[in-house]
Amino acid sequence: MFDTLVGNERAKETLRRMLAQGRVPGALLFAGEEELGKKLFALELARALNCRTPRGVEACGACPACGRVGRVQYPPADDRDEHKKVAWSEHPDVGLVVPYNRNILVGAVRDLERESNFRPVEGSARVFLVENAESMNESASNALLKTLEEPPPTSHIVLITSRPSGLLPTIRSRCQTIRFAPLAADELESHLVKSGKRAGEEARLAAQLASGRPGVALGLNIDAYRARRDAMFGVVEALATGGDRVRLLRAAEELGDAKNKEEYEPRLDALEILVRDLWLLSLGGGDGRLVNGDLRERLARLAAGVPPARAARWLTRIEELRGRLAFNVNRRVATDALFLTMSAD
Repeated sequence: MFDTLVGNERAKETLRRMLAQGRVPGALLFAGEEELGKKLFALELARALNCRTPRGVEACGACPACGRVGRVQYPPADDRDEHKKVAWSEHPDVGLVVPYNRNILVGAVRDLERESNFRPVEGSARVFLVENAESMNESASNALLKTLEEPPPTSHIVLITSRPSGLLPTIRSRCQTIRFAPLAADELESHLVKSGKRAGEEARLAAQLASGRPGVALGLNIDAYRARRDAMFGVVEALATGGDRVRLLRAAEELGDAKNKEEYEPRLDALEILVRDLWLLSLGGGDGRLVNGDLRERLARLAAGVPPARAARWLTRIEELRGRLAFNVNRRVATDALFLTMSAD
C-alpha cells in the first residue's frame, strides 16, 4: 500500500490514478535525488499490478505475491556475467537491472527486452526496474530505446535515476516522468519515530542531517557524527572566542593527519554544519532550521560574539577548500591555511 511509504503524496496520487484508470504506461521514469525511496515506490507499483487480493487499486501488502515482490536475488557484486541478466525477485514477473561497476551492461538490457516480450507467468503484468538508469552507456541506451519503441502491453519498465539529464533525450521522451522531492524535516522525523526506526533527539538529528532523504536518515551513524561534531566544535569555539591559533593549528594537524584520511571530509562536513548553525543564530533566529538543535545553547553563546557577515565568510572559506580538494592538494597545509584565514576574517 502506498500509505506505508513516507512523503511524495503527489507521486502517490499520480500512481493511484494510473491504476484506477487502468492506464499504467509501458515506460515510467522515477526521477529525484538519491535515497528518496524511488525504488520502494516502484516495487509498490509492481505489487499493485500483481497482488492477488488488492484493496481497491492498491496492493494488500499481505498476500504471498506481495511478499515475494520485495525479495530480490541480487547478483554477486564481482560477477560480470550475472549482471548481464535481469535479476529476478522471488515473484516471477518482477525483475531488476542493476549496474556492474557503475555501468549497466548492454547484455542486461537485451535480456530485459527478451523477457518483456513474454506474458506474465503468475500475475497480471511483468514489471522491470532499472536502477541508476543514467549509468547506461550508448549501446545499452540504444538497446533500451528499441524496447521502449514497441512496449508489450503486459510489461512495464520503470527507470529509476537521480540524474535524468544523463539519459538520452529520446529515452526520456518515451517515458512518463514522476518526480520525487525531499521530505520536510519534521515529516521525516515523524516517520522515523512512528516506524520505530529512531526516537527522540536522535530522530530529530537524523532528519535534519538527511536533508529530507529517508534512505540517508536510516543509514546514518549518529554516534559517529556526534564524535566528529565534538572534534570540530573546538574549532568553532576557538574561532568565535578570539582565534586561539595554537588550538587551531593543533586541530588542523589532527584533521590533516594521514591516518585520519577517511575522516577528513566527514569532519569537514560536521564543521560546516556547525558554522551554518552558528550563522543562523547570529542572524537572530533559525531554531526550526538548526541541525544541531541539541547544542543550541552552546552555539547561541558563541553566536552572540560573531557578526553574521563573519560567520558567512567562514562558510565561504570552507566551500573554497572543498573546491581545491578535487585537485589533490596537501590537506594538512590546506587545513592550516583554512583555519588561520578563518581566524583572521
